[in-house]
Amino acid sequence: MIQVMTKAQLIETIKDVTKRGWIKSVKKTKTTRNDGAVGNTLEKLLGIPENNLPIANSNGWELKGQRLHTSSLITLKHYEPFPRGADIVTKMLLPLYGWPHKQAGKRYPRNEMSFRSTTSATQFTNRGFTVIVDHNQKKIRFIFDPSKADISDPEIKAWLNSVDSRIGLNSLNPEPYWGFDDLKNVMGEKARNCFYVIADSKLEKSREYFSYKSLLMLSGFSFDKFLNCVERGIIQIDFDARTRHNHGTKFRIKQGYWKELYSEVNEVF
Repeated sequence: MIQVMTKAQLIETIKDVTKRGWIKSVKKTKTTRNDGAVGNTLEKLLGIPENNLPIANSNGWELKGQRLHTSSLITLKHYEPFPRGADIVTKMLLPLYGWPHKQAGKRYPRNEMSFRSTTSATQFTNRGFTVIVDHNQKKIRFIFDPSKADISDPEIKAWLNSVDSRIGLNSLNPEPYWGFDDLKNVMGEKARNCFYVIADSKLEKSREYFSYKSLLMLSGFSFDKFLNCVERGIIQIDFDARTRHNHGTKFRIKQGYWKELYSEVNEVF
C-alpha cells in the first residue's frame, strides 16, 4: 500500500535520499537520450508508481529528474502528432522520409530504418525539418523543406535522393500538427506542477550510479509561455522511431529554463 504524504513530508523523504550518497540506477545501461533514469530511480527509492506522486489534497504533481552535467533535453510530455488516423510516424515519416539505422546489419536487421529528429522552431535540421507555431491556424506544424537540407553532406544528399524516389520532394501530406486546444489540455494536466531533481552521476563497471543534489518545486504552468518557449527553441519536438519500434514523439525542454515555463520556481535545496 502506498503511503499518502503531504508535500512537506515528501520533501523530507527526498532529503533523506540525498544523504544516502551514491545509489545504483534502476536502468542497466546509460542512455542519455530520452532517459528517465534519474527520476525512475528516485521513484523506486520512494516506493511510488511512475509519475504518480502520493501527495494528499493535491493533484497534477509529477517527478522529473536530470543529470547534473548534461546538455540533454528533459521530456515534458509524450504526444504523437495529428492526424492520428494517419499514424503519421510509422506509416509516413519512417517509411517515406526515414534513413538507414546506424545499427542496421549489426544490432538490427539490414533493412532497419530510423526517423530521429530533434526539431526546433528557430532553425531547420540538416535534413530540412522544422516546426512552426501557427497562431492563425492554432496549431504547431511540422514542416519539410528539401531546399533547406544540407546537400554538402554526401549522406544527406543520398538520403534526399531516396526521398525523391520514394515520395517526391514535396511538402508533407498530410502535414503533422498539434492543435493548441489539445496541447493546452494535455500539457496543463501533465506539466501543471512538478518536483524536479538533479543528480550527479558516475559509472562503475558499466553501471550508472546517482547522487541526488538538488530539488526544485515548479508550479504555475502557462500555456502561453509554453508556446513562446517552442517559438524560441527552448522547447523542441523529438521524434525517435525505428522500423520495429516507435519510442514516441516528445516535447522536451532545455535544462535551466524552468522560469520561462512556470510562474513559480522554488529551490528547496
